[in-house]
Amino acid sequence: MTLPRCLTIAGSDSGGGAGIQADLKAFAALGVYGMSALTAVTAQNTVGVQGVIELPAAFVGQQIDSVVTDIGVDAVKTGMLANADIIAVVAEKARAYHWPHLVVDPVMMAKSGDPLLRPEAQHALISFLFPLATIVTPNIPEARALTGLAITTVTEMEQAAQMIHAMGPRWVLVKGGHLQGDSVDVLFDGAQYQYFTAPRIETRHTHGTGCTFASAIAAGLAKGLSVPEAVQQAKDYITTALRHAPGLGNGHGPVHHFAAWYGVSEA
Repeated sequence: MTLPRCLTIAGSDSGGGAGIQADLKAFAALGVYGMSALTAVTAQNTVGVQGVIELPAAFVGQQIDSVVTDIGVDAVKTGMLANADIIAVVAEKARAYHWPHLVVDPVMMAKSGDPLLRPEAQHALISFLFPLATIVTPNIPEARALTGLAITTVTEMEQAAQMIHAMGPRWVLVKGGHLQGDSVDVLFDGAQYQYFTAPRIETRHTHGTGCTFASAIAAGLAKGLSVPEAVQQAKDYITTALRHAPGLGNGHGPVHHFAAWYGVSEA
C-alpha cells in the first residue's frame, strides 16, 4: 500500500504553530506522508513575527524538483509564498508536473497582523496560481483583500466566493472564523454553495488555524476524498484541534494537532 503524499510550499514558523510546522503536523495526524519546500524562514512566536528571511525563488524551485521527481505528490498545499518571484516559480512547477491537486491558502498576514506577502505579489497570486488551484481557502480578511467587499454576513461570504471563483480556481472556501456566532465556512464550485458549520470555540489560541485547515484539506484530497468530503474532514479536525489547544505562549497560541492521538476527551 502506497502512503498518500502531500507537499507543503510555505514559510517556516519558529514557534511551531503555523507554516510548514503546522502543515507537517496536520499531514501526519491525518495519515499522509508530508514533505516541504521552504519559501521563507521567520523568527516568530505567539506574539508576533520578529523577522523574515525570504529564500531565493530558484532554490524554492529546486526543493520542489527534489521531492517531486523522487517521491512524487498526490496533493500540494501552498501557504506563505512571500513574493511574486516565488509565486511564479511555484506556478511553473505546478504546470510542469501536473499536480493532481493544488490547495492555495492565500496567506497574507500572520495572526498577529504582521505581513507575510508583499503587497505587489497579490496580483501574481491571483494571475499565476488561482487558475491552477483545485481550491483556494481565504479567511475573511484575505477575502476582503481579494474582493474589496466588507464581508460581515454569510451572504457577503457567498458574494466573495463567487468573485474569487471568477479568478480561476475550481473551488473556493471562504472561512468564517472572523465573524460572530457559529463558525460557518462557505464552499462554492461555480454553481452551488455548501456550508460547513461548527460551534464557535472562545479561545485566543488560534495561531496556525488557516495553515492547519488548508493542510487537512490537502490530506483529504491526497487520500482520494472529494472536495466537500475533504473540507468536512478538515472542519472536524480543526474544530477538535482548537477545542483542545494546549494553551502555550503569551499571545495567539497554537492548536493541538494531535489531540486525537493524545486521547483527549470530547466531553
